[in-house]
Amino acid sequence: MAIDISDFSAGQNAPRGLNLVPMVVEQTARGERAYDIYSRLLKERVIFLVGPVEDYVSNVLVAQLLFLESENPDKDIHLYVNSPGGSVSAGLAIYDTMQFIKPDVSTMCIGQAASMGALLLAGGAAKKRYCLPHSRMMIHQPLGGFQGQASDFDIHAKEILKARERLNQILVTHTGQPIEKIEADTDRDRFMSGEEAVDYGIIDEVLSSREVTKAKD
Repeated sequence: MAIDISDFSAGQNAPRGLNLVPMVVEQTARGERAYDIYSRLLKERVIFLVGPVEDYVSNVLVAQLLFLESENPDKDIHLYVNSPGGSVSAGLAIYDTMQFIKPDVSTMCIGQAASMGALLLAGGAAKKRYCLPHSRMMIHQPLGGFQGQASDFDIHAKEILKARERLNQILVTHTGQPIEKIEADTDRDRFMSGEEAVDYGIIDEVLSSREVTKAKD
């Protein structure tokens, strides 16, 4: 099978904000078939969280996770994360689906994983959470903004506090850190390098190169 980068086009499965997406052409016994590169990687069970976490991105990722589970419930899914975070509800939809489906979801940070991005990175399968050497991770408490009647402010403030408790408990589950430390560290922005994220329990390993199995003579 030969693959050529032949054109640039907007791909349906590409992360939003990428206006130019490489197309690849597969040469098969039945002729040629063109894919945008993200659809081609989806065939290899590789999916992406790129940019802010919001409802559209969340829905696409949830659909991809469910599709890949239906294709093969016993084969790992690989989620690459480069995100500054975003909506708590959209992020939790992705997180819950990752925990719900049967395949392990391996996570890899490329660039940054902040806020909800860091939580989703940490929510990958145990021993299968990685980052590249110059990646940065950041955790903090959820941000909230609300406009409306004064009587509604208390309702929304309580909801934000409940969200913070849920997110902190998720980090406790996946990092092994005590709740007191998570609460203290998320009170303000807490940035980490790859090595610091390993020590903290957000990821399991920093990868500098892909391991290649050499053929034996």
